[in-house]
Amino acid sequence: MGKANNPGNNSKPRGKVSAFHVLMILVGANLMFLFAPDFGLLNSILYIPDLYTWSATVGGFLLLVLGFRGFFKKL
Repeated sequence: MGKANNPGNNSKPRGKVSAFHVLMILVGANLMFLFAPDFGLLNSILYIPDLYTWSATVGGFLLLVLGFRGFFKKL
């Protein structure tokens, strides 16, 4: 029979979560949540022109994508 490896030998280093990327994700999600055309919270309370709502929604989506790209880094 083969010898089993120790759990200490098989352990991989844990990944590191970037705080900056977490903040990017939160800001992007808030922008989309607040300014989404026809569904956003601020858009339902106040009249905000479509130019600002669509640009904020696209900007929030880009922040989400960029935040998730660098969210988890290996050591």
